[in-house]
Amino acid sequence: MTASDASLSALSSATRPDVREADRICERLSAVQQALGDIIFGQDTVIRQTLVTLLSGGHALLVGPPGLGKTLLVTTLGTVLGLDARRVQFTPDLMPSDITGGEILDEDSTGRRSFRFVKGPVFCQLLMADEINRASPRTQSALLQAMQEHHVSVAGTEYALPQPFHVLATQNPIEQEGTYPLPEAQLDRFMLQIALDFPPEEAERQMLLATTGASRPEAEQVLSARGLIEAQNMVRAMPVGESIVDAILALVRAARPQTTPDQDLKTAIAWGPGPRAAQTLMLATRARALLDGRLSPSLDDVAALAQPVLAHRMALSFAARADGLTPADVITRLVNRLG
Repeated sequence: MTASDASLSALSSATRPDVREADRICERLSAVQQALGDIIFGQDTVIRQTLVTLLSGGHALLVGPPGLGKTLLVTTLGTVLGLDARRVQFTPDLMPSDITGGEILDEDSTGRRSFRFVKGPVFCQLLMADEINRASPRTQSALLQAMQEHHVSVAGTEYALPQPFHVLATQNPIEQEGTYPLPEAQLDRFMLQIALDFPPEEAERQMLLATTGASRPEAEQVLSARGLIEAQNMVRAMPVGESIVDAILALVRAARPQTTPDQDLKTAIAWGPGPRAAQTLMLATRARALLDGRLSPSLDDVAALAQPVLAHRMALSFAARADGLTPADVITRLVNRLG
């Protein structure tokens, strides 16, 4: 056994999760997926990727045309997971204080005046930032700072956000006129970029029958905020084999022009994912394994999550884009080499 094997074995032993506890959490997560699937039809991959994001303790960017159930997904998640969920519609005139809150001047019965902080909608456990690219960069930055630091600073005072705290932001890829695209550094704050597409025909038929009758299916709570935190702790306690660590490192480094072994990609990739991408992929593969009832991730998990983790963290050169190459094509090419 090499030194690296020994250190990895020691780490796995020290962090190995309790099997009974893991089984209990897996049963709960299976019930969560079932409850979400009963309300949201034909979006199983989106549901799973969103749950992977939450189990990993991060935030997600949902990208898709209108009418595919992005708002319904967030509200249903809040109910099923037992979280305090809120929604903010981002518009060009939205101010940072409309998100974080601000101080107001209060006057008591004695006539004494003082400033009091009024919390904004960001003080919740699950926030839907609808069409985040509609707001100005200043407002976007206020939200993204809260996402990263999990607190809000107003007049020199810090106010901690509730735990857990997650943001599910949405973007409409069709209509980009009058928007403020998120800079690359801010896109990196989102663990996954989740693409929504139109549902299959059978799922759409199911949706029509279920939502246009006299009664509509209603979501029921399956988990709680505490239960979600326990599942997040379980994800971090799961062991990861050395072959998976090597695969993640190889994949992320191959997506950078400075370190890729593929000579064609050296000129095709303008910039690639940073270390945060590897950290995200490590956590996300564990979360996906736990959703499937497994206590250790596999190469299939790495391959399945490569697109939503890496696509928004890289850009191609003008020549590559002119040739019709996309980040999805590059990632598929790299994933196929994992063996």
